[in-house]
Amino acid sequence: MRLPPWLAQHLAALRTLLVLTVIAGIAYPLAVTAIAQLHGLRHHANGSLVTVDHTVVASSLIGQSFTDTGGKPLLRYVQTRPSAAGAGYDPTATGASNFGPESVVDTLPGPADPTGEQSLLTRVCARSLAVGRLEGVDGARPYCTPDGVGAVLGVFHRDGVTGGVTRVVSLNQACPAAPFLTTYRGVRVECARPGQDYSHAVVTPIRGDAPAHPAVPPDAVTASGSGLDPAISPAYARLQAPRVARARGIDVTTVDRLITAHTTRRALGFLGEPSVNVVTLNTDLDRRYPVPG
Repeated sequence: MRLPPWLAQHLAALRTLLVLTVIAGIAYPLAVTAIAQLHGLRHHANGSLVTVDHTVVASSLIGQSFTDTGGKPLLRYVQTRPSAAGAGYDPTATGASNFGPESVVDTLPGPADPTGEQSLLTRVCARSLAVGRLEGVDGARPYCTPDGVGAVLGVFHRDGVTGGVTRVVSLNQACPAAPFLTTYRGVRVECARPGQDYSHAVVTPIRGDAPAHPAVPPDAVTASGSGLDPAISPAYARLQAPRVARARGIDVTTVDRLITAHTTRRALGFLGEPSVNVVTLNTDLDRRYPVPG
């Protein structure tokens, strides 16, 4: 019996759907899953999980904060870089802050905005100062004030953007703070008053006398693009080695050896930069040199 053309077309389409479902929806996923469970692939396919005493505690692919309940760094751990993913290293809120290099002026707290918002520059300055204090090094950076905000002036000119300077405001230092400069081009520098309009000022970052190569590395003060990166630079890891060694009662060279063991070299010898996985490093430190309590 010859089927009507419309019915034959629908049956052919149904057979195609069933065959492709079996191949692409069942056979292929099962085959890939089986291959992924082979020796040498299983660890990566299952999420690169880190276990301690047969309990999963982390993934080596996702960073985490090593702080106490108040957010203060735990001295016995190597600290990670900042994270803009949610409250920090939240896989459900992965992302960057989206601040660009021109983000240098803070939104000061005021009646219209009780919380305000720090610029990228001020965040970098504050982080550098905090890391410097934690590690016992100079946290100074170019374009940062001694109190850890962006060293940025709002300069008013007689003719808009030209002519003599008539007024100068330290845009990121809210009154009654003392401006980081007393005068600029012979004009007294004022502290910034929240709520005032400084949009007509020429934004002028001031470099200051900080070293060109700060003691605190860049990755200690900036977040990764995903906010989940578990790695830091070897320079930042070694900066923290003396503190970690003191907290654990071991020699600095011992910590340095573990840092080297957890350092990943450049791919193919020239792609990317060397990096230290903080999650696996801290897990190894706890396993080898636990701190009582």
